[in-house]
Amino acid sequence: MSRRYDCSEPMERTRGIAEAVSAVRRGELIVLPTDTVYGIGADAFTPAAVTALLEAKGHGRDMPAPVLVGSVRAAQALVEDFGTYGQDLVDEFWPGALTLVCRANSTLAWDLGDAKGTVAIRMPLHQLTLELLKETGPMAVSSANRAGAPPARAADDAEAQLGDAVEVYLDDGPSGDDAPSSIVDLTGAVPRLLRVGAISEARLREVCGVLLSDEDEPAANDDEPGKTDEPVKADEPADAEESARTDESVKAEESADAEESAKADEPVKAEKPADAEEPAKADEPAKAEKPADAEESAKADEPAKAEASVKASETVEKEAAKAERSGDADGSA
Repeated sequence: MSRRYDCSEPMERTRGIAEAVSAVRRGELIVLPTDTVYGIGADAFTPAAVTALLEAKGHGRDMPAPVLVGSVRAAQALVEDFGTYGQDLVDEFWPGALTLVCRANSTLAWDLGDAKGTVAIRMPLHQLTLELLKETGPMAVSSANRAGAPPARAADDAEAQLGDAVEVYLDDGPSGDDAPSSIVDLTGAVPRLLRVGAISEARLREVCGVLLSDEDEPAANDDEPGKTDEPVKADEPADAEESARTDESVKAEESADAEESAKADEPVKAEKPADAEEPAKADEPAKAEKPADAEESAKADEPAKAEASVKASETVEKEAAKAERSGDADGSA
């Protein structure tokens, strides 16, 4: 059965802290106040207790529990290195409402869930909780509410949701801050803001100088298949249009070639009649030469005919003379 202690009373406070320390060492769950909201806690080095914490909240191992520490030295023993950025944030905001996600010390024998070698760690600004943590050591602590329900801002809220799953409730009045802690991831080369909480983004930037956020993501959603397919589909009309333009160009070029060929053929056709005309013209002088030859031949025959005529006339005259001589002879006889 759960036990609840009113820590506003000094005696109750002392008894409550002692009972809570004992419960944690036995692997049981407790509810404790913090500077932000009430939390449900268990020994960070007792895997069964951490599993019970996740089950009480309704979480699976995919949501590993954060860790609260009572000193910076305790935190340094749990992580590989805060680095320059982390150390500046620790110096400025711890104890306070800042959770840092770091590479966990690989030598630690604990199981906070599927944390993939990391740990979300914080040193709260709450005196009662710091006293408790100095006794228990690092605790796995998550907000004291069921999954999907609002965070508990008072012990009553936590008890209404978690009931007998928790052994000890430490009631220290309403929580100090309405906002949860801000979360910064230090596992990369540059700090990344995972959640804006009690500490503003601007204030964090003032300290570490550089801070990535979701707005700095290059639309990782661009890797979604749907969005990746859209440009591909957009390229299809472009390819078709390019093909059409290419076909038009080819057709235009073919047409140009055909026109050029036609123009090239026209002179050839024109040359044929010219060639035909030239022989015809060349033949005309040849035809004209025949009459010239006949005329020359005729001219050449004229003296011959004249000579023949003269000779014929002479012959006639001779024959007449012979006849006359013969007549003369016949008349004298």
